[in-house]
Formats: sequence, C-alpha cells, structure tokens
Amino acid sequence: MEAQVKAQSANMATVPPLRMRQPLWKRIWKERWIYALFLPGFLYFIIFCYLPMWGVLMAFQNFQPYLGFWHSQWVGLQNFITFFSDPSFWQLFRNTFILAIYNIIFFFPATIIMALLLNEVRNAIFKRTVQTLVYIPHFLSWVVVVGICYMLLNPQDGLINDLLMRMGHAKIDFLESSAWFRPLIVLQMLWKETGWGTIIFLAALAGVNPELYEAATIDGAGRWRQLWHITLPSIRSVIIILLILRLGNFLNVGFEQIWLMLNPLNRDVGDVFDTYTWLVGLQQGQFSYATAVGLFKSVVGLVLVLGANWLAKRFGEEGVY
Repeated sequence: MEAQVKAQSANMATVPPLRMRQPLWKRIWKERWIYALFLPGFLYFIIFCYLPMWGVLMAFQNFQPYLGFWHSQWVGLQNFITFFSDPSFWQLFRNTFILAIYNIIFFFPATIIMALLLNEVRNAIFKRTVQTLVYIPHFLSWVVVVGICYMLLNPQDGLINDLLMRMGHAKIDFLESSAWFRPLIVLQMLWKETGWGTIIFLAALAGVNPELYEAATIDGAGRWRQLWHITLPSIRSVIIILLILRLGNFLNVGFEQIWLMLNPLNRDVGDVFDTYTWLVGLQQGQFSYATAVGLFKSVVGLVLVLGANWLAKRFGEEGVY
C-alpha cells in the first residue's frame, strides 16, 4: 500500500499543472486584459527605441538620403575620427560634463531631500497641497520656463533687476553672462523637476516598516537618528538603482532648455553635444556625423551604467541586473 502511494505521488509530481498543459494561445486569451495593459508600453519601446536603432548604421557611412542605408558609402570610423579631432570637441565635452556633474551633485540629492521632507509632514491636507504645487512645474514646457526666466531676469524691465536697482545695486545681465549660464540651468532644472523626481522615493518611503520607527522611539532615538539609521538605509537600494539609471543619461543634459538659453555671449559655456548634434545634423545636413556624435554619447552612458552597476555589486548592493 505504501509503495502504491509513493508511486502515485511520483506520477503526480511528473504531471505538469493544468495551466502549463494549456496551449499558448489559450493562456494569452485568458489573460488578454493583462496583455492589453502591457501592449502600449511594449509598442512604445519597439517603435521609438528599438526600430530607430537601425539608424546607428549612419555613423559608419557617408549617408545620403536618396541612396538609403544599404547603398550609401561605408566609411568605417572616419566620422568618429573627424569628431574627436575637431577643435571644438574638448570644449563641448567640458561644457557637457560640467552640466552633467552639476545635475548629479545638485538635482539628484534635491529629489531625495524633498521626498524626506514631505515624508515627515503629518498633516495629510498640507502634504497633498505641497505635493501638488511641486509637481505642477513638471508639466510646463521648457519654453514657458525659460520665458518666465526671461521675464524675471531681463536687464531692461525684469523684476530681479528692478529690485536690485531699488536697493541701490547695479543691474546684472544674467541672461547674457557666461558666469550665470550654468547656475541658471541648474536652478531651472531644480524648480521644474525636483517635485516630480520625488515620486519614486515617496513610494519607497511608504514601504518602510513603521514598527522600526516605533522600536527606535522606544529606544530613545529622535527624528534625526531615525532618519539616518532607518529611513535612509531602507531606501538605499532605490537610491542606488536610480543613480545608476541616471548615469545612463549622463551626457544628455537637455537640448530644448539649453538651446532656448543660448545666445552669442554665453555660447562658450553653453554649447553641448545636444546642441552641436542639432547644428551639424539638421542645419548642415551632416546626418552621419551627427549620428556618430549621438552614438558616442550612448556608448559613454552604457560604460557608466555598467561601471556603476559593477561598483554597486562590489559593495554588496543589488544593482540593476
């Protein structure tokens, strides 16, 4: 009897579950609404991310639109050699690198600090009101943001310069000064995107076990101790993952914002890879050369992501893969 039971158990263990024995099309139809929710995101990445990757071929060609990808002349790495030997390469690299570092140093921590501050607010109505106010700038276009900046900083009739004059100070030409270009770019980014960047961190903070805070309170830990020993360690993995992903766009400092803020007097510090790509690609029609510049940015981002992920794993963190 015992032998029969064991044999029957072994047979049942080898029989696949009913779900696995169903045909694939039946399982898809049964869960069709889940796949329907998945479809828009899937199509977005296929159409706008993967299919355009064929355009990378242009970086190794002397691309002519009327000849197409397969009949244009192949030039190998010539576009990259021309780009790296261009006298403006190091100026573009320096300008892009400095703005990217500023974004990492100032913008990324600002989102964490804002999330921590909002998490400490106990009045639900006040918290939701503040969240709404700091989210709104994200939905404004850069044209509107730069327009507001021009209205405030215009040397003729801007509000800031008017206040300076009333206080007995000389006017400052913020908009046409190389020294003020980078601070203005960072301040605009902080005002527009800091609130929106707190969403993921607030979601991570909502998942922290409240019993940890209760135990810390019993042990006599204040709010600062709880923040340092409970809150930050609990969201450390989220911070690291988002930082790694942000490094993938390290050299993408934003075309529209910088292009709107550029003028002949601040171009020496404002020209970056994004504006240079637009200049040579669309204005001058050098499609292959502009593609090589964009591919260079992507390769740098890939190297930074792989390096940061390796470093995170080396220190015992999860990383992105």
